[in-house]
Amino acid sequence: MVAHQGGTGYENPFMSEPILQVTDLTKAFGDVMSVDGVTFDIQKGEILGLLGANGAGKTTAINMVLGIITPTKGSVTVFGKDLSHSRIEILRRMNFCSTYTQLPGNLRVWQNLKVFGKLYRVPDLPKRIDEVLEMLEISHLKNRVSGELSAGEGTRLNLCKALLNRPELLLLDEPTASLDPDIADKVRKVVSRIREEESTTILYTSHNMRDVEEVCDRVVFMHKGKVLFIGTAEETLHHFEEESLEDVFIRVARSGEIKPNRGKQKGEVSK
Repeated sequence: MVAHQGGTGYENPFMSEPILQVTDLTKAFGDVMSVDGVTFDIQKGEILGLLGANGAGKTTAINMVLGIITPTKGSVTVFGKDLSHSRIEILRRMNFCSTYTQLPGNLRVWQNLKVFGKLYRVPDLPKRIDEVLEMLEISHLKNRVSGELSAGEGTRLNLCKALLNRPELLLLDEPTASLDPDIADKVRKVVSRIREEESTTILYTSHNMRDVEEVCDRVVFMHKGKVLFIGTAEETLHHFEEESLEDVFIRVARSGEIKPNRGKQKGEVSK
């Protein structure tokens, strides 16, 4: 199955050498092909949505970008350097946040941030801790034991950790999954803000299509380890002839269908 590339409607104001280049990335676990020949890139200052149902291969792809999993085949280049040869240097300039990863629960919020801040050699660390706590609106939780936080509070603490070192490349895995609509909206605004103010490049996975529509410049749809389509939200809707990204997501998740939905009448629900 060959990925379809969108047109040239998206104009990146930060065009340069890609910050992240994934080429023919493949990972097999025994006879199971988790990621199969995935290729995409992200330009400086771009937010790229990595979409697909559970089991599509998104998490495995992210783990290879982080160097946690070694690819069976293919390459990952970050900041123009091969990840396999310059992993530590690269990771110091990037960061990662996942709703499904918890920080040590026996430490207080400020202690967790201090530990990670020192790992990343963050200058003027106490000031930076206060800045990120204020940015995510959890300054009042600074002295709270992390294990006592709600799921949403823990997610925002994870985001604080991910922003500490002002990463040039930020990987966000379901950053609004456990948040109520109000806080999710605020998180989306934070993501947009750091891109605008610091030209942060972001790889963003989400099952919330509102997230994707509001913050992502382009999307990559994956299904069963393969890339089906790459393009802007507008190009994606045009290609699939659907009215929303949620309709596209459901269609891809159920069938992996990438052909235009010829014959579908406007307003008709996809089968």
